Formats: sequence, structure tokens, C-alpha cells
Amino acid sequence: MPVRDDRADSSDAPGGCFFCAHAEDGEAQENPQHASGASLKRRRVLQATLAAPLAFTTHAAAGRALHEHPRQTGVAPEGRYAINTGWTLRYAGTDIRLQRGAVIVVADGRIEDIRERPVRGLPVIDARRQLVVPGFISGHTHVAGGTPTRGLIETGRSFRRPLELVDALDDDALDALTALNLAELIMTGATTQLEMSLSLRQLRSYLRVAKRYGARGYAGAMIPDIQRLFPIWFRRDDDTLLASVPDTLREIEANLTFARGWRNDPLLKPMMTPHATDTQTPETLQAFAAAAAELGHGIHLHLAQSGRESALVERLWKTTPLRWIADHGFLDGPLFAAHMSGFDFTRDADLFRAAGAIYAHCPSAGGAGGATQPYPEALGAGMQVNIAIDTHSNDFLENLKLAVLYGQARYALLEAHSRLPLARPTMAEAIRGATLGAARGLRRDDLGRIDEGACADLVGIDVTSPLTGVGALPPEPLNNLLYAHGASVRLVVTDGRVQLLDGRFVPDDLVDVSRAAGEVTRELWQTLAREGWFE
Repeated sequence: MPVRDDRADSSDAPGGCFFCAHAEDGEAQENPQHASGASLKRRRVLQATLAAPLAFTTHAAAGRALHEHPRQTGVAPEGRYAINTGWTLRYAGTDIRLQRGAVIVVADGRIEDIRERPVRGLPVIDARRQLVVPGFISGHTHVAGGTPTRGLIETGRSFRRPLELVDALDDDALDALTALNLAELIMTGATTQLEMSLSLRQLRSYLRVAKRYGARGYAGAMIPDIQRLFPIWFRRDDDTLLASVPDTLREIEANLTFARGWRNDPLLKPMMTPHATDTQTPETLQAFAAAAAELGHGIHLHLAQSGRESALVERLWKTTPLRWIADHGFLDGPLFAAHMSGFDFTRDADLFRAAGAIYAHCPSAGGAGGATQPYPEALGAGMQVNIAIDTHSNDFLENLKLAVLYGQARYALLEAHSRLPLARPTMAEAIRGATLGAARGLRRDDLGRIDEGACADLVGIDVTSPLTGVGALPPEPLNNLLYAHGASVRLVVTDGRVQLLDGRFVPDDLVDVSRAAGEVTRELWQTLAREGWFE
């Protein structure tokens, strides 16, 4: 954008806090707490530190900078405001372009302008110690079920019984779990969730909480739902699958009827979400395709989760899972497919890529430390790969990092022997898949990018503080994300609404949210203990 005459240099603004800039000369009106000599001295040190990526500080200033997060001094702005950034991640086509010191002007939920110097007359969020990226899109979540299984299933226990108990909760208890899980997702940068709730009840809970928190979502209920799923999924004979068809068709119709009631919501869009190919028949696939065509937002499912799923589909329907759903119209609109550990890359990669489908890779599926998924194979085949959550872990930034690290380890182990082309994952590739790639998969050119006119979905990641950074704005901030985690996220904006400011969750009291969810979870654990589940 051209440099405008009304831009004012506010480089003396107090580092890292939120402040309102209304002074005629463009400088911020300081909160009185910044007026002391010590604060002014600290401000000058921070100014010098931020002036160049490799600037050095005195030992005393370094101690202050490294052990104190800058604190907000006001409330989250609304309407029209500006964000002063350290680095901003933008795209030139599909190539990442990092812009230093950009100022993002937000108005009415959109990015109004991107300038080169600070503006005056607007509330300002200071993100000069942050890398600001487009809001992350998680292509696969089961929001309500995350925290009750965390720390319990990593040694090999089944998640079946805990998730069944979650679905039996009353609405208040269910909403308490949903609130904590969704807060964690938002706080770690997932501004958009492709939500496969484990039942229609859980979908209703997700929508209630998402509306309150201002989340963006493409949501549906898993079919068969969690109460019907396991006898069909782990059946002993084909008759069980065939006998399930009438109930599955009723579930599809019930979900479609419910979706019609909120299809015009500005942020929350209905999506059809079949469980997987090995729990469906031709009749149910046809019903899903028809419902998805009516709603207009595509299909989200588990696809070829294992070799077992692929073998069952091959035996029953004489084709691969992808080709079977393609024959029933699943590739006519957006398709997000999770896990894909049993995917046939030799037979199906070209079809998947040509359809513009998205592989939702979930590095924490099954809990932390689970089996790796074919991320290098998918990249090597030229497929679009999104990084997604699944459940158990809701730390999106951590999972972004794990996707890269697990993927690089898998690449190193398989490179010399694989018959498939492989590509070594990078942080740039992971971010592209979690932003621009996923947005294109949704057919949304206003998501996944920081450009004038795009939706104001933004995430600010502190790349200067201890453990992630070194006390100065780094010259290559994507590398610092390999050391980052959810607590590194300091700013989250969805559709212009500030949800995280200086690390504080704005829509709700996180202490109360955590306490309420903890009480529900303790009761679930007590039930599991009485049933002997821990033995």
C-alpha cells in the first residue's frame, strides 16, 4: 500500500501493551503507570531492542525483558483499530512473504488496510514482539471430548467409555467441557474449527459455546454417533452394518433438519460429517452426498484411518475408500479427510489432489506420542495437507510443531526405502496448510491470508520471550515456532473480535471455565473408577 501522509511514528509507545492513540501528533497517550522515570527508561531499552532483529540489551534490561510479558492497560478494542506487528506473515501466490513492522488496520470484521507505519487516532494493539499470522484452521476436531481423556489414554487404554460418558452428561455439564476445550483451541490460535461433534447433542453444545466465544466453525455431528458407533465400527459380521442403515439414515435426516435452522449464521456453517467409510453403505453415502449438496459446505470425515478400513471397503465394495466416496459424489464439493494412515497413495493420490481435497493430519490423534501419520507421503504426492487437532490435545501451535518434527522423523526413517515420493515437512509448509491451503479447501478466498478485504482472523505469537525467543525480534521467526507452544500465543482475533489479548482470554473467565470443567471431569473419572476402567 502507498505511504500516506497521515501516518505518525509511535515508536515511543509503551512496548507490548494495548493503548489508545488519540494524540494530535500521533503518539500514544500513556497510562499513568508508564510515566515514572524507571518505566520511561525501560521503554527506551525496549525501543532499542525492538529497533533491529539482532539488537543487544544491557544485562539489567535483558532481565526485565525476558521475565516480564508486557501487560495490557485497557480493554480489548472493538470496531476499528490497528495492530502494530513485529513480523506479519503474508502470501505472494502460495509463497510466504514476511513483512517487518506492518500495521494491520481492522474494521467491521475485515482487514481494511495494511500500512508500513503506525497510524493515529485509532485504538492500537502493540504486537511488536510477535509474529502475526492468519488465523489457523483446524481441519478436524471433536471439541467436547478432548480434556476428559487427556492423560488417561496415552498408555494404550481405549477412549470408548470416557467418550460415551461425556455424551450422557446433561447440557450444563456438557457445555462446561465444551467451553474449556474450545477456549484452549482459540487461545492457541485455531480461529476456525472443522468440528465433528460426537453426537447431535454435542453439536448443539459446540454451537452454544462457539456463539458465545465468537468462534468460526464448519460443524456437524458424527454419524453414526458415539452411542451407536462402536458396535458398527468393530462389528463381527457384515449383517450388523447392513442392519444399521435405517438408523443411520434417520440420523442423517435429523442432522440435516437441524442444520437448516442455522445455515445462515455468519460464522458457523453446517457441514455433513460421516464417521468413516467402513461404517457406511451405498444408501447412507448417497444420503450424505445429497445433504451436503443442499447445505453447500462439503463433507468432513475420517478416511482410510487404517489398513483395516481400506481392506473392509475393498472386500465389500471392490474399491478403495476414496474411490468409493468419489463414486457417490463426495468430491463434488469441499472434502476434509482425517488421518489417512491406510490411504493408497499409489492408486488414489492423483484423484485426491485433482479434487482439491484436504488431508487433515492430526499429530496428536490417539493422544500424545501416538503413531505417526503419512505427512511426508502426502506432501510428496503434491496433496494439500492441513494440520488438525482431533481430540485429547487442544494446543494448536504445539500440534503445528509436532506435525513438523514427527514428519521430519518419519521422512528420515523412510527416505532410503520408500517406494513412494516423500517430502520433508517444514514449518512454512505446516503454516501454509493450516491457513491458505485449508481456506482454499473450504473455497474461501477471504480466509487464511492477511490482505486488504480478507476476514480479520489473526494470531499473534510471541517470538522474543524465554524458551521460544532470545529477547529480541528474530530475523527468521518461522524457525522460532519450532520452540513455541500454546502459551506463546498472545493475540487471537476472529472476524475482528479480539478473543485473546496479551495472553488473556477475553470472552470468559478462564479460571471459572477450568474449575467447572474440572468438576465435571472428576465425576467422570469417579464413574470410570467405579466401573473398574483404570484396572
